[in-house]
Amino acid sequence: MGRELSMMERLVRLPHPEREALLRDIPPRDRLAVLKSWPWTARPSQLAPDGDWTVWLILAGRGFGKTRAGAEWVTAMARAHGGSRFALVGATQHDAVSVMLEGESGLLAVAPENFGPVWKATKRQLHWPNGAMATLISAVEPDQLRGPQFHFAWCDEIAAWPKPKEAWDNLRMGLRLGAEPRVVVTTTPRPLPFLRSLATQPGVQVSRGSTYDNRANLPASFLADVTTGYAGTSLGRQEVMGELLEAREGALWGRDGLDSCRIASAPELTRIVVGVDPPAGPGGCGIVVAGVDARGVAHVIGDASLRAVKPELWAAAVAAAYARFAADRIVVEVNNGGDMVESTLRATGLALPVKQVRASRGKVARAEPVSALYGAGRVRHVGLFSELEDEMCGLILGGGYVGPGTSPDRADALVWALTELLLGEAGARPGLRVLGG
Repeated sequence: MGRELSMMERLVRLPHPEREALLRDIPPRDRLAVLKSWPWTARPSQLAPDGDWTVWLILAGRGFGKTRAGAEWVTAMARAHGGSRFALVGATQHDAVSVMLEGESGLLAVAPENFGPVWKATKRQLHWPNGAMATLISAVEPDQLRGPQFHFAWCDEIAAWPKPKEAWDNLRMGLRLGAEPRVVVTTTPRPLPFLRSLATQPGVQVSRGSTYDNRANLPASFLADVTTGYAGTSLGRQEVMGELLEAREGALWGRDGLDSCRIASAPELTRIVVGVDPPAGPGGCGIVVAGVDARGVAHVIGDASLRAVKPELWAAAVAAAYARFAADRIVVEVNNGGDMVESTLRATGLALPVKQVRASRGKVARAEPVSALYGAGRVRHVGLFSELEDEMCGLILGGGYVGPGTSPDRADALVWALTELLLGEAGARPGLRVLGG
């Protein structure tokens, strides 16, 4: 059964106009305390979720305010549960002390004046006035979590733990005090199978956020640095935007490799094509635009793919991409209903130079020589194409796809475009026709 919300928690969850009206009714002598309270100043994503949960997982970018959220939650639980026992687990003992305990947003900093804890360094223990007590533990030594029992726990930067699964399993075995043991996990995401598995387990509530959510409390210079240094990169998606990306063993493409081929703008392109992987029926359509420069280097410049669209909609999107990028040709796969694909594009009423290609191999096999082009430094990405790159990183050498969605439509459209530009007729049987006009 879930914990009953306090009056303050109910107040801050009200719509803003109602909240402000109630605030005006609070006596002036109490109003300042309300305005300074954590439930009032916190963003909704920094407050514990309602309902029944055993793990609250906060996946967010650097500077989001994860540490403050964890420290405030521990403080509130300690105040509400006298005599309770907490585990405070950091990546190292130094991290646990310097961030979770003594940091600017740590437990000592957020402690109320009338509820300040005492730190006993030799015992690595924190004691509150009502008998609640926390033990600081290093995840470097998972065996430290064998034996002790706890009511609650706070795990910080679990994605940086040396042995996250071993330490986590030992901690969960020790959470056996009280009626509702709970854990808060605060971390910047990393592409770890353990973390992805944790996020999907029963009883886990996930809060997400980015560095920019906390812009009001961050120096302008810091925001400028992370924007300049990481915007438009996979590392930025992870460290700033707080996205949980994946690194898959045997993938044809890796995040680091894609970041290394990323540029801000394209040079003059001598030829531009639109690669199209049309849906076999109702579903998504991959539409990727790429061009080649005078040196023979290809540049991916657009992704106009659509999901769950009718034929007339994806055909219009193909025509729009062709016009927007002043393309020379549309390369479209016609394995599934060549006549249907042709008639659909003709229905746009435009004169579209279309090259039909038929696949003789599976998507992964077609993608392998294109992946080799990236390794040879012959492809650049002009900007970040998040959804396309997620699909690319889901194509596994030797066959198989484990990326988002059921089919890598965007990645397949990319393969057709780059094959046309750099590999000539390899793997395809051409049939260039001008439709419409």
